[in-house]
Amino acid sequence: MIKVTPTVLSEVLVIEPQVFGDQRGFFLESFNQRAFCEATGLDLAFVQDNHSRSAKNVLRGLHYQLRQAQGKLVRVVQGAIFDVAVDVRLSSPNFGKWVGVELSAENHKQIWVPTGFAHGFIVISDSADVIYKTTDYYAPEHERSVLWNDPAIGIDWPLGENMEPQLSTKDEAGVLLAEAEVFV
Repeated sequence: MIKVTPTVLSEVLVIEPQVFGDQRGFFLESFNQRAFCEATGLDLAFVQDNHSRSAKNVLRGLHYQLRQAQGKLVRVVQGAIFDVAVDVRLSSPNFGKWVGVELSAENHKQIWVPTGFAHGFIVISDSADVIYKTTDYYAPEHERSVLWNDPAIGIDWPLGENMEPQLSTKDEAGVLLAEAEVFV
């Protein structure tokens, strides 16, 4: 049994698996196709699992693929992140709006980021291991990146005062949403 909660961007879902725990530790079913479909109404095929490890204040994103668009089911198995989805569908009434959710090894929450949304996260613990399933394969030639600090989006990243995140070269070269290729 899983609990599904829509966010302020209703297509983006927070998913909480049932956790069975005692003094020995815990057990949870991190993914069950049938239960996921029944709880979300989404009958999806996941084709790739990814695992990233990042240090504190590493920010990855905001990424999406225009072709071979990927839906992502994201969870954290060590540490904690602030995970963000931004609507990059020009025809959407929520175009440019964002939602952020804390995912951690302790809260076991997952986030469903559908196609048409840019995705990114910042590590808020000393380090974090992030695992995510995708509905299509990684295709670097179709990947796009929107600047993490685009003022038109206005994401309230949990950075300390006067702190800058650690970015990859690719993420430093992201573009403003107003200049980005987006979904129609």
